[in-house]
Amino acid sequence: MNEQSPYIKKSWQHSLFTNLTFYVLIAIITGILIGHYFPTTAMKTEWIGKTFVDIIKLFIAPIIFLTIVLGISSIGNLKKVGRIGIKSLIYFEIVTTLALGIGIVVALIVQPGNIDRTGLQLQDASKYTNQAGSSFSWTAFFKSNLTLQVLAVAIIIGIILNYSKHRLKIIHWLGRAAHYVFLALKYVMYLAPLGAFGGMAYTIGKFGLQTLVPLGKLMACVYLTMFLFIFFILGSIMRYYGFSIVSFLKSIKEELLIVLGTSSSEAALPSIMRKMEKMGCSKSVVGLVIPTGYSFNLDGTSIYLSMAAIFLAQLYNIHLSPGELLTILLVLMLTSKGAAGVTGSGFIVLASTLAAIKTIPLEGLAFLLGVDKFMSEARAITNIIGNGVATLVIAKSEKEYVEEIV
Repeated sequence: MNEQSPYIKKSWQHSLFTNLTFYVLIAIITGILIGHYFPTTAMKTEWIGKTFVDIIKLFIAPIIFLTIVLGISSIGNLKKVGRIGIKSLIYFEIVTTLALGIGIVVALIVQPGNIDRTGLQLQDASKYTNQAGSSFSWTAFFKSNLTLQVLAVAIIIGIILNYSKHRLKIIHWLGRAAHYVFLALKYVMYLAPLGAFGGMAYTIGKFGLQTLVPLGKLMACVYLTMFLFIFFILGSIMRYYGFSIVSFLKSIKEELLIVLGTSSSEAALPSIMRKMEKMGCSKSVVGLVIPTGYSFNLDGTSIYLSMAAIFLAQLYNIHLSPGELLTILLVLMLTSKGAAGVTGSGFIVLASTLAAIKTIPLEGLAFLLGVDKFMSEARAITNIIGNGVATLVIAKSEKEYVEEIV
């Protein structure tokens, strides 16, 4: 009988116990258990998860700035930069519209809102409904979105740098700065298990697993739809361009677990940018597509918003005509672009959509608040997967992709 080599066994154990993903997963499981069995204690851990996300957010602006400036100045072809930007926005609009449409279709088929309302817990939704009357403003959206502001400044500086006689010297120093920023981020990411533990323990401790039961059908519907979207829609797009969605998900498993634990796709933004470069996407494509996608390519959020609107209509026994369904789709195509960068913005967008169509009662949002936190993980995970896929697709189509860099 062949025995396993002691070297192979030790190597496997070393690989497992030095893998950050392993510790993040253990932290999430521990957080769920603490939150369920010791909810009072678990609710005191909110600051741990919040602090980790806040620290990561400090890296977002410098990483976006450095990546984009270096990327644009390295291309030397401003027409190509413009083409990448336009192609990205067209791709985002097509895919998010598909996500909205799929959310509506699945909700109409499964009908998650056909349940008894009497057992549902109501929470105060006034802070969201009070803001529903204001119309969508691109100016306000830009002012509240630091990512887009940094993106705009970096693009301008990157373009100016192309005409500078000191271009190479500046690129050298910016490259060194980027190296140290990513080195600092590497060490901060060792805190990811703590952030995941704090975020998960607080969520379970505050809301409790029992709150999932009454709206379990809606949650199952949302998770199923996002699963289908990732593996069939995004999977088909990946296959067309010669990629495997399964291999891609394996490559970003660490980022997905961080998002799962913290319920924030921003917590993994710097890390996913670095990971996409290592996969072989050029710095310029990563710098343009990922930050823009965080504001305009919200696939998971789009699915949730469209399903939530149909869910509330079904909950109140409101029959929506084909014209009203089309109106919901068209309104969400615009308002969903504002569902980024601000806490609770998803609810504000949904409230604004309901106010615009004037058919579904705004107070229905109170039914969703109890389980929204448990669906935010699915939204954030789908969003980050969608942006990763978009980066690979744009890079491949622009011949800005090389085989994975080891």
